[in-house]
Amino acid sequence: MNTKQSALDAYLARTAAVHAKLERLQQLANDHFGHDPDAIHWGHVGDLGRVVAGLDELLAIFGDGE
Repeated sequence: MNTKQSALDAYLARTAAVHAKLERLQQLANDHFGHDPDAIHWGHVGDLGRVVAGLDELLAIFGDGE
C-alpha cells in the first residue's frame, strides 16, 4: 500500500472516531450530562463553560471560529 493510501486510511479511521465521540457527546447532552435538571448548580455551569471553550478551540482548528 502506498503512503498516500495509508494516510487516507488513517484519516478515515480518525474521522470515524471523531464521529463516534460526537455521537456520545450528543447522547450525554440529551441526558443533561448525567445531571438532574432540578439539581443544577453553578459548578455545572462552570464545567459547561470549559466544555464550550474547548469546543471553540476545536472548531478553530478547522477555521470555523465564531
